[in-house]
Amino acid sequence: MRGILISIKRFLKNKNTVTILAILVSLGILYWSYQYRIKKATEPVNVPYATRALAPRTKITNDMVSVKKVPGGIVTKNVLLGTADIVGKYVNNTAVIPEGSLFYSEMVVSWDDLPSSLFEDIPDGNTVVLLSVTTESTYGNSMYPGNYIDLYYVNPSGVVNGKTALMLGKFIQSIKILAVVDSAGNNVFETIDSPKTPAYIMFSVPEDIHLLLRKVQFSGGSLFPVPRNAEYSKNPEKTAVVSPEIRMQIEKNTLSEAQMYGTSGTLIIGGNN
Repeated sequence: MRGILISIKRFLKNKNTVTILAILVSLGILYWSYQYRIKKATEPVNVPYATRALAPRTKITNDMVSVKKVPGGIVTKNVLLGTADIVGKYVNNTAVIPEGSLFYSEMVVSWDDLPSSLFEDIPDGNTVVLLSVTTESTYGNSMYPGNYIDLYYVNPSGVVNGKTALMLGKFIQSIKILAVVDSAGNNVFETIDSPKTPAYIMFSVPEDIHLLLRKVQFSGGSLFPVPRNAEYSKNPEKTAVVSPEIRMQIEKNTLSEAQMYGTSGTLIIGGNN
């Protein structure tokens, strides 16, 4: 017995043996971790989903929710897993839940947490803007509250290197849509089954960008929204001007605040050069 123990001790003290054992243990841990992740990603999970499209501020009832199995890998932390967390609550007024969609925590709120106004969550220093749109420019009324879009600028008579030329390009990135409204100011998606015709999209931007957008109407150019994929809205970047050339074109055709008001603060309507 003693000889066996001495042999085991010698075996364990051998550097090559220790190295081989460490490699085998590491491989075992890696294999177990891999199998665990595969099982977790593929094992079906029961999750609630919307049986029909739900408009903003809709109270969610039992007939609007059912349960289906989905691979566990697509269930993120913000997916609601229990119908008790959904039924009796409301769709956030900045969200539209498509038919068949899972329910996410940011989409579903209690009545007490439901904002009474679109302007409640606007950051300090931001200004609300209404941009004229049509069914065509909203890609068949497929731009929803909560989506992030880019604004493109077009001017058929822009000036490039002293010559008249078409100016076209992305102007401002990552703008969150607060609402899509019709000409009477009603939410286009109040009734999902027969949505109204969009007339404006509403969003907010920092004041310096707001002034730039106001200047566009006097610069001879126009703006149009461009949607992105779902990942763009999930991981939005900072709202920012991305084309200094377009900014320069707009600024050249309009007065700055100092030029408008002068050093004394008096508004200048016109004058001789």
